[in-house]
Amino acid sequence: MKIGSIEFDVPFVQAALSGYSDLAMRRVNRRYGAPYTLNEVVLDKTVVESGKKRNAILCVTQDDHPVGGQLMGSDPNVFGPAAADLAGAGYDMIDINFGCPVKKVLGRCRGGFLLSQPEIALDIVRRVYDAVGETHPVTVKMRRGMDDSRGAERNFFEILDGAFSIGVSAVTVHCRTVRQRYVGPSEWSFLKKVKKHVGDRVIFGSGDLFSAHACVNMINETGVDGVTIARGCIGNPWIFLECRALWSGHPLPPPPSIAQQGEAIMYHWEQSLEVHGAQLAGRIMRKFGIKYAEHHPCAEELRRAYIAVKTPQDFDAVLSEWYDADRDWPAVKRRDGHGDLIAAGAKL
Repeated sequence: MKIGSIEFDVPFVQAALSGYSDLAMRRVNRRYGAPYTLNEVVLDKTVVESGKKRNAILCVTQDDHPVGGQLMGSDPNVFGPAAADLAGAGYDMIDINFGCPVKKVLGRCRGGFLLSQPEIALDIVRRVYDAVGETHPVTVKMRRGMDDSRGAERNFFEILDGAFSIGVSAVTVHCRTVRQRYVGPSEWSFLKKVKKHVGDRVIFGSGDLFSAHACVNMINETGVDGVTIARGCIGNPWIFLECRALWSGHPLPPPPSIAQQGEAIMYHWEQSLEVHGAQLAGRIMRKFGIKYAEHHPCAEELRRAYIAVKTPQDFDAVLSEWYDADRDWPAVKRRDGHGDLIAAGAKL
């Protein structure tokens, strides 16, 4: 599949994850099969204002391609310059966030709030496209509306159709409403409706993608062109290898062994040390460790060990103790289509 001029060998990509998808995480997910990753969402104002945060955002390394930069904000005037700065720094695509459901974001008229303001939303899309659209694919992330009302659905399709008319290359649709946040099941039938509506234009689906089976099923059941994996890949980079296996017609590989888990998190730790330095990396990796722990047969004990980490030395000690491949560990589990952990050999 392609987004603009950029081609992917599989339709499973890593979403922008606020507070998570830094360079270290993106490197890990690429290592395990993600063909495309997005940096965590950044405020348009932060991109254009001088400072350490801007410098960090605009640092794109040679091994981090293709990579998308996702922008969020409320002022259309700022989006164009911010998009131009991201493109100039080396981001391969520019994504616009109209989907964030966080209360603080909505209160500042950003993210999902803009689904209630089609005129402003499309002005933002136009500013970004005018700034970078001739050289960089522009994409949009949306939820299926502010709520379940007919007016919210009309606004959704007005923004969707308008964005494609302006020239965006793809739209990602999370099939929960903004009001739902992450509560309740996502409505995959809405994705099917959207894909039928847009025809050959590229639609990515999002929502409840916690296993490779769920990712493949979303494509098969709704007809979307691909999926963006968000919470399902935090502490679970193996989901991309599993998606590749199913997409190629092969059975799922075995769930990651203790040794394989240790190898992945050690690599992630090394990358985080390089990117952030020892003190900051320790704090960042604690939250990742808690997610990695879900795959360990002694998940609750390991989770408590990660929570207790206060220094880089503590983190090293956790890795040495809990990922010792020579110990006699209980059987490793894997996630089913609902994201629940089950025995490795159980029917999915």
